[in-house]
Amino acid sequence: MDRRAFDRVLERALERIPPEFRQAMDNLEILVEDWPDPGLMEDILGDRKAQAYGLFVGVPLTERGASDWGMPPTVIYIFRQPLLRDFPDRQDLIREVEITLAHEIGHFMGFDEDTLTAYGYD
Repeated sequence: MDRRAFDRVLERALERIPPEFRQAMDNLEILVEDWPDPGLMEDILGDRKAQAYGLFVGVPLTERGASDWGMPPTVIYIFRQPLLRDFPDRQDLIREVEITLAHEIGHFMGFDEDTLTAYGYD
């Protein structure tokens, strides 16, 4: 699947996430990369070889304060090639992109893993 087709999958997945997740997306950037950068994975997860479908990088809304003014936008990375490799069926891919986006947006909102599981995004 080429990048344009994947971007359409991403748009479709964004339409499917709950409104409360979409409303929290101010000052949030979504970047699609083919593969996770090993340096980024080491910095964030402590493992250069970690494989992931997505990654939240930034300060959660629940931890922000007045001194955080002017910070760069929070970024959610979506890693295209691992998703394409593991979800060759288009409908399965859309669902997994939705799960990945909502999971990472949930981290941005300050949700823990139990809350994300309750939403069905584990």
